[in-house]
Formats: sequence, C-alpha cells, structure tokens
Amino acid sequence: MKAVVLVGGFGTRLRPLTLHTPKQMLPVVDRPMIEWVIGHLAEHGVDRAVLSLGYKPDDFVAAYPDGRCAGVELHYAVEPEPLDTAGAIRFAATDAGIRERFVVMNGDVLTDLDVTALVAFHDRVGAEATIALHEVDDPSRYGVVPTDADGRVTAFVEKPPADEAPTRLINGGAYVLELSVLDRIERGRKVSIERETFPAMVADRTLFALSDGGAYWVDAGTPLTYLQAQLDLVHGVHPAPKEMNVTAIDSSAVIAPTATVQHSVVGSNVEIGAHAEIDGSAIQRGVTIGANARVCNSIIGAGASIGQDSILDDLCVIGDGEIVAAGSHLTGVLMPAVSES
Repeated sequence: MKAVVLVGGFGTRLRPLTLHTPKQMLPVVDRPMIEWVIGHLAEHGVDRAVLSLGYKPDDFVAAYPDGRCAGVELHYAVEPEPLDTAGAIRFAATDAGIRERFVVMNGDVLTDLDVTALVAFHDRVGAEATIALHEVDDPSRYGVVPTDADGRVTAFVEKPPADEAPTRLINGGAYVLELSVLDRIERGRKVSIERETFPAMVADRTLFALSDGGAYWVDAGTPLTYLQAQLDLVHGVHPAPKEMNVTAIDSSAVIAPTATVQHSVVGSNVEIGAHAEIDGSAIQRGVTIGANARVCNSIIGAGASIGQDSILDDLCVIGDGEIVAAGSHLTGVLMPAVSES
C-alpha cells in the first residue's frame, strides 16, 4: 500500500522552533515527528510513502539519505510552488507514479488510527474517497463532517463557529483516495481538498467517512499540542508503534545529582546544572540549563542556553541557540518573538 504524507507547510504556528527546521523534522521525544507518522503507517502495511515537500525539503533528504524511514521506502515530491492540500496530493501522487488507491496522512497528526479498518471500510462501501473522523470538544478549528447512517458524507463544513457546528466529528487528516480523485484536482494551481474537492464529492454522493472510535489523535502543530504529543508518548497515553521504543531522557544527557527532572523529555548532550528543576517540558539536544534554573511546561530549542536562577513557565518557547540571561523570569514568552502573520 502507498501513502502520501503532507509535510510541505511552513509550520508558522510552531515558530520560533520552525524558523530553521521543518515542522515534521522537529524532535518528538527521541526522533523526528515524521518517523512517528511513517512508523504508524508501516504497521498498517504501507511500504512506500511519498513525502509532499515544500519548506526546506533538503532537510528531509539529508536526514534519510538512503531513502528509507521507519522501514518504509520514501519518495520525495518537491512542490515547485505551494499548491494547498489537494494540489499537493495531486502533485505528489503523480510525481511518484501512484496507480492505485492510496492513503493520505497529514504529517503533523500523531494518532493510533486503525488505518487497516479505514481502508477496509472504503473498499466495502465502494467510496471514491473516505475520511477518518475524530470527535473533539471544540470543532471550530477544523472541518466538521456530518454523515448519514451508511457513512456517506452529507456536508463538509470548514471551521464553523462552535455553536453552529452540526457535529463534533472532524476531519482527522487521514484519507483513502481512489485515483479518480486526482482527476477532480486542477493541475498547477492551489486547490484545497477541504474547500473544493470534498464539497464537490459530497454533491456527487461519492464521499464517505468513518469515525476512529476514540483513537488517540493530536494535531501536533502548536506549541501546546507539540508538547502534549511528547508527554503522551512518555507516559504511555499514546502507545508507540511496535519497534519504536520511547526514551524520555537521552543517555548522553548530563544531569547534576541535585537537579530534578520529572514528566519531561531531555534530548542528547543536554547539561542540567545543580538544583535545577525541569517539569512537564521538552528540552531539545545540546541545551545547557544553569544551576537553580526552573523550567516548567516549556519547550527549549536545540543548543539554547538557560542562565542560572532563571524561571521559565506557562509554555515558554525558546528557539534554537537562544540565550536566556541569568535570573530571567519568563512567562509564556516566545524567543525570539515572532509575528502572527
């Protein structure tokens, strides 16, 4: 089985971590995010994954020079310009020469979705395309997908106000598509699968959907959910794919005997000074944390330095190589600051 994995975005919601690194190459515990996505697909029989690339594609090629990730053969499809979701899918599938129905996954969704069951449902109902659905408390950030009793999609409502949403079942970012779907997508321009392709298929009654039954699911594209995804793996809330052991604290980390680290992820070659406290945080490779510093519910990018006696809490996000001066008290700070545009 073949899969297209969408990894071409700029990762703006995760800045400053993504200023120099593609979102799916950011570490989730002890390996890049993309490896968790591909590893999950491999468990369900995917043997070739097409990476739909846009932002910093060379980073992916450099990370997997032999063209394999989590045991799966990779094909790199680099968009000449941003083509939006449907445009990216069409470009990637065509570039890779896919000639059979295939799976599509958003590269920033970490899930234990039963992909095998999704494909079986798709084949059983004779769908042209099938969407995996996930129930959320607040659907306003997503596309909601009401269905009839047979699983046929009756509407596709993109990001409705919470009080107007017809259902709390959202588009979970995983699809099964027949080749005919590619013919619906105009070549060479931006096309949204959520706003154009799926609504057209609703009108033709060829779009189906299946609930994931409460599977683990997180869109790891914001600092809060990116941190959550890592802690969920560490605490077993999200079971890791087979053959992918979770190592919360890298063996090369040097942690002073009087320092405390709890409910956190610590990357390679990290140094944590005397009496420092790390709680509910993700500390990437090569970070130095000074004596008596306290880091809570925060993310520290690779090679950053946290001065002694500093306090960071309430989801501070410190970018790669940044220096937090000794004695700083930061709450919910992005460093460097980034614009919202």
